[in-house]
Amino acid sequence: MTDNPHGAMFRAIVPHQHSRVTYAELFFDLVFVFAVTQISHTLLAHFTLLGALQVTVLFLAVWWVWVFTSWITNWLNPEKTPVRLLLFAMMLGGLVLSTSIPAAFEARGLWFAIAYAAMQVGKTIFLWVSTPPSRPRTRMNAIRIAAWLSMSAVFWIAGGMMEGQSRLALWAIALVIEYISPAVRFWIPRYGASSVADWMIEGGHMAERCALFIIIALGESIVVIGATFAELTWTTENVLAFVAAFVGSLAMWWIYFHIGAEAGSEQLSKSSEPGRLARLAYTYLHMPIVAGIIVTAVADELVLKHPGGHSDLKTVISAIGGPLLFLFGTILFKHSFRGFLQLSHGVGIIALCVLAWFASELSPLMLSILTTAIMMVVAVWESVSLQSGPRE
Repeated sequence: MTDNPHGAMFRAIVPHQHSRVTYAELFFDLVFVFAVTQISHTLLAHFTLLGALQVTVLFLAVWWVWVFTSWITNWLNPEKTPVRLLLFAMMLGGLVLSTSIPAAFEARGLWFAIAYAAMQVGKTIFLWVSTPPSRPRTRMNAIRIAAWLSMSAVFWIAGGMMEGQSRLALWAIALVIEYISPAVRFWIPRYGASSVADWMIEGGHMAERCALFIIIALGESIVVIGATFAELTWTTENVLAFVAAFVGSLAMWWIYFHIGAEAGSEQLSKSSEPGRLARLAYTYLHMPIVAGIIVTAVADELVLKHPGGHSDLKTVISAIGGPLLFLFGTILFKHSFRGFLQLSHGVGIIALCVLAWFASELSPLMLSILTTAIMMVVAVWESVSLQSGPRE
């Protein structure tokens, strides 16, 4: 499938040829470096059950607006000036969204909602308007998506005008609407659902975009480690906590990138239904991976500031929960294209669950060292096993 003169703003999809990520897309991603930082700091400041629920809603919104933009720029060509201007407008909306995160359930809820709804609906209308009549299925797909996002926008704006639990409930409804929409292929009355053929994508580009978001999350983790350590007195405990946090981030990078990311990109490029695989592996299954990195960054800051004594509940939940989320996401992500569950990841998940039973008796430093050790074992085990054969 190649482009034509009637689809001037669309990418030319050439079989077995990978479209590179453009500089405009990388520039756009900078806003989400800030958004991820805002989410981790908000979680650290509101580490309660209610706070965790609120931050989860904010994280799901940030991920969804970013991944939907990646779908749009997979279809449209960001080297074209109108598409580039769309990305720049989205950056402005993203900055408003990001700056509203810490007070999204307080004074800036309406700002957050307006920015989010404008970004989601706006770029979908842009796709619709940019699609020529010679691409009726793509136009219809844009209409379906716009209908679903417009429906959720009502709940976002209504939630922004409410307070407390009402806001949380309305925003949760908005997210449910948006998250089920791809699963039902954006079915709307009279026109039905889109077909798999309507979701033709350039697989290598989508895989690279999502891998770059993992880099964004890991980069935020490195910034937290460095910034926190720079403010501390460099005692033996603090240095060990610093090294453990860094090696933990390195292990996460190794687990995702050493074999998994490239294999996923290859499989997506070869798939006869790349849209279906991308919807599962990259749109949905990358969420726990990114969430795990963010929660681990919170744990790193807690351990660096208080490495001694017994681990409190906040430290235990973040230190164990972050790697657990990450491994849960990666084992499902790799299963989606390998067809088998990675034994190393499963053993790592079990080891973390066992560690959770007596984690409160350990110092935060020891807890960090042990979780890092588990992650390193997973990374090395997977590398060795997949080099010796296709399965563990």
